[in-house]
Amino acid sequence: MAAIHLIRHAQASFGARDYDKLSSLGEQQARRLGEALSDVKPDVVVSGSMRRHQQTATLAGFIPEVDNGYDEFDHEQVIIAHKPAYRVRAVMVADLARTGNPQRAFQDMFTAATQRWIDGADGYTETFEAFCDRSEAAVRRTAERLGKGGTALVFTSGGPIAAVVSRLLSGGDGLWAKLNPVTINTAITKVVSGRGGLTVVSYNEHVHVGSELLSYR
Repeated sequence: MAAIHLIRHAQASFGARDYDKLSSLGEQQARRLGEALSDVKPDVVVSGSMRRHQQTATLAGFIPEVDNGYDEFDHEQVIIAHKPAYRVRAVMVADLARTGNPQRAFQDMFTAATQRWIDGADGYTETFEAFCDRSEAAVRRTAERLGKGGTALVFTSGGPIAAVVSRLLSGGDGLWAKLNPVTINTAITKVVSGRGGLTVVSYNEHVHVGSELLSYR
């Protein structure tokens, strides 16, 4: 069977104005990932169009083609639709700081924001269902390119990975909200393609990361 390895990007610059680049920890994670994949000879290497996707691939030692289907959802739009005042970044930073635990406050707010998106409220250029559709379609495109026994490496984000896994395991999108928050940076999810279609055989494997480089955001 062919194998598709869905790899979440290394840690991006959470909290910075330019989120879409790897942090120093993320760069270390990407290089560690490269060591773990040193024996893999992929037939196809793909990434989303985000800089963090491509940086992760490059630092791991691979040059990816770009498939926009593997892009993450627009988290800024999801936040602003839930909290319009957060269009001004300083307002969000100040609100979160007043809680005394900004990281926990952000996670609680983001959970509520994504739930609003999942529930089908307005204010989004891409609905939750459309996002899951394109994530699944991207994986199926990659699978179609692989011959028997072929291997693909896909550098993407936690959202598309969770969307694909939810659909393959449950036939729907109901698992996404549980899977997405626990995806670890540079974790590998393996999907195999055979006569029976696509099957998830492992999710969020991260032994290569080690406790010293472990991060979720």
